Amino acid sequence: MLTSRRSSISVAVPWGSWLGLARTLLATATAATLGFTDADALFTPLLSRGPGPHCTGLSDIGAFCLAGPEHADLVRWACVAVLLVVASGWRPRFTALPHWWIAFSVSTSASIPDGGEQVNQVLTLLLVPVLLADPRRWHWQPSPPADRVVRPGGRGVVLVATAVVLLFAIRLQVAGIYFQASVAKLSKPEWADGTVMYYWFNHHSFGAPGWLQPVTDALVTRPVPVALLTWTPLVIEFALAVSLLLRPAVRWWLLPFGVLLHVGIAVLIGLWSFSLAMLAALVLLLVPMGANLPDSWRAVRNLVGHRGAQQPDEDAPGAVAESTERPKKDEPVLAGQLTH
Repeated sequence: MLTSRRSSISVAVPWGSWLGLARTLLATATAATLGFTDADALFTPLLSRGPGPHCTGLSDIGAFCLAGPEHADLVRWACVAVLLVVASGWRPRFTALPHWWIAFSVSTSASIPDGGEQVNQVLTLLLVPVLLADPRRWHWQPSPPADRVVRPGGRGVVLVATAVVLLFAIRLQVAGIYFQASVAKLSKPEWADGTVMYYWFNHHSFGAPGWLQPVTDALVTRPVPVALLTWTPLVIEFALAVSLLLRPAVRWWLLPFGVLLHVGIAVLIGLWSFSLAMLAALVLLLVPMGANLPDSWRAVRNLVGHRGAQQPDEDAPGAVAESTERPKKDEPVLAGQLTH
């Protein structure tokens, strides 16, 4: 974490292992789409556009458009191989651009891209500048110490500030997605009256899997359970939309509810790649910048008061303060502290 005593501004070094988890989820989502969807289905002919890949404007630079339809299967498996490297966490600064390029290629040239592919494309693009400055060998490693990132006369402050701004832009983007998802549904009578899950669970393409139908049929044919199944996702989505206005402790508590929402969408409706992409978006929205997987559960306990320690609000105006460790008494506040 970088700190300025004079201005009382604290900024976390943003490259933590939770960020790595989000990248792995994004890469896995696209790899699953490509690995389990053959080229004929991925580029199925459309009435107005014919067979894909669909190459117009910027989509011409996509992998499938550059290679041509005759090499679509070869490109598809090559992309899967690259995405597996991305998911492994190796060298984020080297894999950031290929990751975005593949996500862009799928989103712009596939015949019927879903919302998950579009979210994936936007998030990977915004992450490119963040990851080009990531000094780690593996994205599973903890965030590097401040004195390694920022040196007198170096460009570390600019790189950290740029990464923090872009990660906050991602949070705004994801919060906007959830706001639109929660509020727009209320204009549909079936969502407003609490019956839409009856139709979804009985849908011929997106309905509940056969092994779950006895349970879902028993629930959606009763007014109270079907209303709860319909309105609970709206409440969770709206809470996620306003999460940036809430304390970090509350955002930690929202994380399992968001995970439950998207795991439910995957299991009950079958939208696995969409759910994986949105789980990554959840991590980027709710988890403090620079947080590391082994330390995060301790941070949760601190934030919810189990140890009675008051943590600074990371989203206070003009500041992003995020850390899970306290300095020792006889050590300076930060080894890499800047003075003005």
